[in-house]
Amino acid sequence: MLRLKSTSFWLGLALVSTHQVTEAAGFALSEQSGSGLGNAFAGAAAVAEDASTIFFNPAGMTYLEGRQIVGAVNLINVRGNFDNQGSQAARNPSLNGEGGNLGSFAAIPNLYYKQDINDQLKIGLGIGSPFGLKTEYNNNWIGRFQAIKSELKTVNINPSLAWKLNDQWSLGFGVSAMWAQAELTSAVNLGAAESSIKTKGDDWGFGYNLGAIYQVTPDTRLGLAFRSKVDQHLKGEARSPFTLANASPSSTLNTDITADLSLPETLSLSSFSRLDDRWELLTDITWTRWSRFKALSIMRDNGSNTAIGTTQEHWNNTLRYSVGLNYHYSDTLKLKTGIAYDQEAIDKQHRTPRIPGNDRIWLSLGASWQYSHETKLDVGYAHLFIQEASIYDDQRALTPSRGLVAGQYTGSADIISLQFNHQF
Repeated sequence: MLRLKSTSFWLGLALVSTHQVTEAAGFALSEQSGSGLGNAFAGAAAVAEDASTIFFNPAGMTYLEGRQIVGAVNLINVRGNFDNQGSQAARNPSLNGEGGNLGSFAAIPNLYYKQDINDQLKIGLGIGSPFGLKTEYNNNWIGRFQAIKSELKTVNINPSLAWKLNDQWSLGFGVSAMWAQAELTSAVNLGAAESSIKTKGDDWGFGYNLGAIYQVTPDTRLGLAFRSKVDQHLKGEARSPFTLANASPSSTLNTDITADLSLPETLSLSSFSRLDDRWELLTDITWTRWSRFKALSIMRDNGSNTAIGTTQEHWNNTLRYSVGLNYHYSDTLKLKTGIAYDQEAIDKQHRTPRIPGNDRIWLSLGASWQYSHETKLDVGYAHLFIQEASIYDDQRALTPSRGLVAGQYTGSADIISLQFNHQF
C-alpha cells in the first residue's frame, strides 16, 4: 500500500510538487531559477549569476562571495487541444468529444542556499522539481480508454560542494535525493458499460551531479555539467469501482502495484562572455538521454506477476540549444533576452495521449534589478511556440477495447518567473 511518512516535512514542501506541467522535452522542467528564464537558460552552466548555479553547475558557487539565499516562483500556463482526424471508437462505446483543454496552470518554486567554508571551498543546498507532468482530458473524451489524467510530481534535495583549484579551474559535486509520485487515470471499457481506474505510487531515488568551469580569459568562461539518472521503483495501488474481478489476482483492477521509472541523465556545455562594459553573450547546448524510457509497465504487486497496463514509449535522446544576451542598462539594472530550440523526445509512431508533446521554440525576456548591495530582484517571461503534433495511437490489435486515437495536437505556453536574492 502507498504510505507517506514525515507528514510535517511534506507539508513544508507541498508547493514544490503541486500541479506540475512539462515545459522541456519529455517531462523535464527547465524552470530551476528566475534569473535564468530571461535568457531562456542560455549559459546556465557557466554564468554563475547567483546560488541557483547549485542546480545548473555547482562549480559556479566559487564565483559567489559570502552567504546567499535565493527563492523563486515560476508561474506556468499551458494550453493544449486535440483535433480529431479519423479516430475510431473502441468496441461498443461512442467516440464522444475531443477532450477540451488538456493543459493546466502551475506554480513551481525553487530554493537555494550557499555559503563559504573558505576562499576556495563553498557549500550549498538546492531544493526544486526537475521533472513534472500534468495532462488531463474531459472524462468522456475520445481517447478516455488510453488516458484521462497523467501526473508526475518530483521534489529534489541537492546538497553541493564547490572547490576553486586556481584562477582558471573550479570543480563542483552534488548528491540528489529525489522523491517522485506518479498518478495515471483512464476509463475501462467493459463492453456494455464503462468504469474507471486510478493508479498512484511514489518512491525515493538517488543520484549525483558534477560540474567544472574553466576561465578561458578574464571575460570568457566555459561550463560543463552532468546530472546522473535517478532510478525510481514506484510502489502504490490501483483502485477501480469495478470489483467483479477482485477474486482473480491476475485480472483485478484493485491491487497494490509497482512501476519502474528512470529519470534521465543530462550533459550541458555552456559559455559566458563579457563582450564589453554593456553586453554579455551566453550560449548552451544540453543533451538528455531520454532513450532510457522505452516502456511504462504497471505491474500487479499481489503475487500474480502480471501487468495491469503497459505503454510502449521508445523515446529518443534530445538536444536543447539556447543563446542569450544581457545588456547592462545601468549599474543597478540588467536587461536580458534569449531564444532556445528544444527537441522533443517523442516521435509520431510512439506518441500517446498521455504525453503528446513536440519540438518547441522559447522566446524570453527578463530584467535583474540590484535593489541594494545585499538584495537583487529578477523577473523573466517566456513564450513557448509548440509545433503541431500528429498522433496515430492504434491499440485495436492488442487491446480492442481501447480503439484508435488519430489527429493533431496544438499548444503553447507562457511562463513568468519572479526571484528574490539576498546576500548576507
